[in-house]
Amino acid sequence: MKFGWIYVSGTTWDERKEIVKDALESSIPAVYVPKEDIKKVRELGNIKVASKDLDADIVIIEKSGDLDILRKAKELGKETGIYIPIESKEDEEYAAEVSKYPYVDYIIVEGKDWTIIPLENLIAKLTDSNVKIVAVIEDVGEGKTAYEILEKGVDGTLLRSKDTNEIKDFSRMIEKINAERVKLDYATVKKVEPIGSGDRVCIDTCTIMEEGEGMLVGSYSRGLFLVHGETVENPYVATRPFRVNAGPVHAYVLCPGNKTKYLSELKAGDKVLIVNKDGITREAVVGRVKIERRPLVLVEAEYKGDILRTILQNAETIRLVGEGGKPISVVDLKEGDRVLIKFDESARHFGMAIKETIIER
Repeated sequence: MKFGWIYVSGTTWDERKEIVKDALESSIPAVYVPKEDIKKVRELGNIKVASKDLDADIVIIEKSGDLDILRKAKELGKETGIYIPIESKEDEEYAAEVSKYPYVDYIIVEGKDWTIIPLENLIAKLTDSNVKIVAVIEDVGEGKTAYEILEKGVDGTLLRSKDTNEIKDFSRMIEKINAERVKLDYATVKKVEPIGSGDRVCIDTCTIMEEGEGMLVGSYSRGLFLVHGETVENPYVATRPFRVNAGPVHAYVLCPGNKTKYLSELKAGDKVLIVNKDGITREAVVGRVKIERRPLVLVEAEYKGDILRTILQNAETIRLVGEGGKPISVVDLKEGDRVLIKFDESARHFGMAIKETIIER
């Protein structure tokens, strides 16, 4: 996962405070501040503080600084880093050398005259290293380039921008870079059958969904159906664009890292994947899970000769995603309709994909 920090600058605390607040509101994980600001930053909110002081969460020293400070920081359970301006080939070699030390977590490199070439060299040299490379950048465009160098890119960036409006753009860029993509395809509906009542789960998230977005849910781990969010206007009930009426308690839902959970396991604070019709994903935090007894419908669909099944609540507002990314209600679903699924040849063990033969019926 790529990450981004904010370099907090300004001549007064009032100026620097506004930058820290913007970072907090944009879910930036850490800010780099003068040591006199550490306590004040913590009073503003829960965010990691990087600074040249042992009281920081991420303890930084300058190039050729006292490495014993970092050893001490590691003993205290802190993260550590070295800030290295790259002004010569010797600086690049120094960065590669200190990256071998077990008490160094980050090397923060700032290109003075050269930017891309030193990063290329360091990325190539440190491919198998545990140290994380953080590039100092002046704007979002530089950040995008840094994350793409040699296809692997740096692990993180430190934005030192003169425009505080860039912080939100910076956060969105990192979110987009980290977004997982899943391969979706169409399966053909073979049967839609009411099956009686059962306990079904609504997942209420802390995120607003758009048309074409939902969650991947299914009775079988090998075939998850894209269940549409409750974003579609209708004359009967108000939309709930934060909600996916996902299915019964036994069903799987796709979560970050290509893991699954049973719907019955979900609780507030868990993370799930919101997926759109093109397979682009974003993480969402679960705000609440509602389990209620409702009438259910069985949906069977065929994909390349394999029969996949899922169960959903039998109601007009529950929709799968049909051709062209259009939501289609389960009450209108009929044999021959095509709906989006994620097919996976792997089995699942405690939610993780494994190569094992498991028969699902």
